[in-house]
Amino acid sequence: MNVQQILDFLETFAPVSMKYDWDNVGLLCGSAGQEVHKILVALDPFEGVCREAAEKGADLIVTHHPLIFHPRKAVTDGDDVGRSILFLAQNGISAINAHTNLDCAPGGVNDVLAETLGLREIRVLEPMGEDSQGRPWGLLRAGTVDQQPLEAFLAQVKARLQAQGLRYVDGGKPVQTVAVGGGACADELPAVLRAGCDTFVTADVKYNEFYDAKAAGVNLIDAGHFATENPVVAVLAAKLRAAFPQIPVECAENHRDYMNFYG
Repeated sequence: MNVQQILDFLETFAPVSMKYDWDNVGLLCGSAGQEVHKILVALDPFEGVCREAAEKGADLIVTHHPLIFHPRKAVTDGDDVGRSILFLAQNGISAINAHTNLDCAPGGVNDVLAETLGLREIRVLEPMGEDSQGRPWGLLRAGTVDQQPLEAFLAQVKARLQAQGLRYVDGGKPVQTVAVGGGACADELPAVLRAGCDTFVTADVKYNEFYDAKAAGVNLIDAGHFATENPVVAVLAAKLRAAFPQIPVECAENHRDYMNFYG
């Protein structure tokens, strides 16, 4: 098996056609023809993950976030991304990723997030198209839970996502119809309102977005970028193991949420 075959498999369930125009996905470092004998899967291709790949003898890292996101004029050891690129190249390790295409794909980041939170009757909010199997795809998901006070749902979110803490605003309603968007999806609040959801779980919420949610009567929960997206890593690894049983696939052990809460 080579890198291109692994990438081709990823694109069977998270096609490039599902990514946002501004995104950067696919093979971002290495050679498509390189043989793959071991894979390390992580949310981010941070320097520690790259070094863990080398320590474990992996020749491919598969991540959700891209190694190169913003255009670069130079690759040097003067910053983390440059060091990571140089380290991967020097150690013969390739890096591929599926970002917004995995967010939108059926069975991707947001389906996994909805399932992790125990939502039922999960559906795509405002589908952007259908995949080759006729399944709708798009960014957000919504589903239902047994009606409960916000405080009870907050406790479940924190526990199920293993989040260090939550930021939230109480919209004044009990929780029953929940929308989810892993990572920075708070600007999708209008879609949540159109769908009639009473609660929205996402991350990276701005100050004014909490106010907007409060004014609209929606419970808005910021569970953190890492916590809302990391559940997909184990699912992605399981898909790779099933498709390539001859190749060892491991999830990164030293990767964690670098944001901490004080007090």
